[in-house]
Amino acid sequence: MYEMMPNLDPRSGKSLYEQIYGYIKEEIQKGNICCGEKLPSTRLLSRQLGVSRSTAQLAYEQLLSEGYIESVPCRGYFVCQMKELYHLKLDRDSFLQEKPENPASARCRYDFSPNGIDLEHFPYSVWRKLSREVLQDDQKELFHLGDARGEPKLRAAICTYLHQARGVQVQPSQIILGAGNDYLLMLLSRMLGTEHRIAMESPTYRHAYDIFQRLGYDCCTVMMDKSGMNVEELKECGADIAYVMPSHQYPLGIVMPIKRRQELLQWAAERPERYIIEDDYDSEFRYIGKPIPSLQGSDSHQRVIYIGTFSKSIAPAIRISYLVLPYSLLNRYEQVGRSFSCTVSRIDQRMVQLFMERGYYERHLNKMRALYKNKHDILLSELRGLKCVQRILGDRAGVHILLQMVSGKSEQEMIERAWKAGVKVYPLSEYCIDKKKYDPTVILGYATMSEKELREAVKILKQAWD
Repeated sequence: MYEMMPNLDPRSGKSLYEQIYGYIKEEIQKGNICCGEKLPSTRLLSRQLGVSRSTAQLAYEQLLSEGYIESVPCRGYFVCQMKELYHLKLDRDSFLQEKPENPASARCRYDFSPNGIDLEHFPYSVWRKLSREVLQDDQKELFHLGDARGEPKLRAAICTYLHQARGVQVQPSQIILGAGNDYLLMLLSRMLGTEHRIAMESPTYRHAYDIFQRLGYDCCTVMMDKSGMNVEELKECGADIAYVMPSHQYPLGIVMPIKRRQELLQWAAERPERYIIEDDYDSEFRYIGKPIPSLQGSDSHQRVIYIGTFSKSIAPAIRISYLVLPYSLLNRYEQVGRSFSCTVSRIDQRMVQLFMERGYYERHLNKMRALYKNKHDILLSELRGLKCVQRILGDRAGVHILLQMVSGKSEQEMIERAWKAGVKVYPLSEYCIDKKKYDPTVILGYATMSEKELREAVKILKQAWD
């Protein structure tokens, strides 16, 4: 069994689970942890590193979702076969040796990650001010366990925001706070039970699919058309829960039109115990027209479970997500959920509450929306004339776009060419659960890069691809 020895730094910009994940990933890539080698259990790893078990679990879940490790029931975690990865790394290393004078090939200078946000413009001064204000008074109650659902004032602030900005029909009593969507999905599974079959869009948010499977659900995928999840196929698959992202589907960026939304709501209303989970992960960032109203706001039968997060709009490390439960599930929450304490610090909840109540959140969103739109426009402008690109998808919202390649080009070929030139791009195929073949498509996220970096990165891509 491999013994972990990472140097964890709580003061770094990365969370502890990201540091653990990055360390294990690098060790696998270097060949220091061999294929088939067993990793410590999450309990043992947390004890070795002095972190919580949930932190160790999050690190392993990320490695699982990326295919670096696999979970074998009743045996533990093992390193997956990495032939292709090692081959790619060897190719890159030999490339470095052959052309050391090329700075672009020395490492990935530019990373079009679709998962990050722009932290250069985070309101650090406001956050410090609120932190001092919250902690300077002897508010002893903040150091006691609070309401299991979350602080009432923060839930009220979220309630106001959701109603005004997203059209969500909600009362504070319906909102449940938790440290990330992972925890809330686990809590939801305790309320619903695991006897359901969950249908997810294809391609889809792979991490959520993996979580549902690990929670014991029978999961299936339903194909998408230009309007989103195909309701006829949903009816045939036998699912009674549909997990959708109607305002900005990830990763394709499709916006579900009103006709398809009504069809989906009608499907849910046809039978008891059918539900729709609406993941509204980044609806704040839309660049053409007004924000798309939530699906939940059109639900007259109390069948939509709405889930949102501050990870994209404020910062991932804030770790505050929220569920909006239909009234029909509130009794179940009282029976089951109340045994779980709120997983978000009351101090953090208080800071976010003040951040919202005093208008900082709205100003921050307006600033980031303008910033991302500018990056979005620059990226599209720079990509113009790229001969290998057949079509650009998902370009009206969010913080990533998709490039559909012309026939004859493969994802792997384009990714390797970009990598050797010093640019990291991402394949759509990573988000595909089913075996259906899609046109070769790569994903470019632009949130973490500056405007100058975007221009330079696209210039390199043009040289590498055309």
